[in-house]
Amino acid sequence: VQLQASGGGLVQAGGSLTLSCSASGLTSSNYYMGWFRQAPDKEREFVAGIRWSSGNTGYPDSVKGRFTVSRDNAKNTVYLQMNSLKPEDTAVYYCAAGRGRGMSYYTGWYDYWGQGTEVTVSS
Repeated sequence: VQLQASGGGLVQAGGSLTLSCSASGLTSSNYYMGWFRQAPDKEREFVAGIRWSSGNTGYPDSVKGRFTVSRDNAKNTVYLQMNSLKPEDTAVYYCAAGRGRGMSYYTGWYDYWGQGTEVTVSS
């Protein structure tokens, strides 16, 4: 299984950015795809997730209403649309895939990780 995150960059506060996570080698559509971020000197935190088969999504309160996760089954790609970005959204963003039921904010629940893409939001 390989996950490749892309789309990061530098954006001004209030701007938007869309990240992509290209997945290969997933043998089943019943994965839960999570987006996480890790800022310097902080723990990795969950920001969005989607069940590949059903499209059900989940967000923490910190990004709800600003971030939207989606998937394109034909392209085996999951997206994270980020709007109204704030300087505190600056981090390296990772995508991950978990085979378990339900969903989780816990990094250890996920089985596969991409390499991360850096997002910098300037004030």
